[in-house]
Amino acid sequence: MSEGLAAKVLTVSDGVVAGTREDRSGPALVERLVAAGYDVIDHRVVPDGIDVVSEALRRACSGFAGLVVTTGGTGFGPRDLTPEGTRLVLEREAPGLAEGMRLVNPLGRLSRGVAGTLGQVIVLNTPGSTGGALECLDAVLDVLPHALRLVAGHREH
Repeated sequence: MSEGLAAKVLTVSDGVVAGTREDRSGPALVERLVAAGYDVIDHRVVPDGIDVVSEALRRACSGFAGLVVTTGGTGFGPRDLTPEGTRLVLEREAPGLAEGMRLVNPLGRLSRGVAGTLGQVIVLNTPGSTGGALECLDAVLDVLPHALRLVAGHREH
């Protein structure tokens, strides 16, 4: 368990925004993060699209220090553009986190999700499936408190 860690979840889905699909992965991520000791202070839903995702991430990260986990838009569909929108705002990519998330399941090879930092925020892209989102988060959950302390400027010896 980690104390004092803040998180936000961003569900990226045209279907959820249109009301034709239920958001299952977003609430599942919120639940998992809370169980891991995070204070989840926001969960929003936005449609797919590079500009929409980049703007939602800019807003989520502005004045915030912590973790932002996206769910959805990481596959090969024509509207799966979350990684492209995320790359527009990241200052530094964290390929080890993204690779670690992909390794948990053979289907992970189909994820184009990225991870990285923006200011004092770590951003993680996870798949839109509930199982995939949770598996990806679980794959890196153990190292995130340390990474977040480093991003916040704490020196560890």
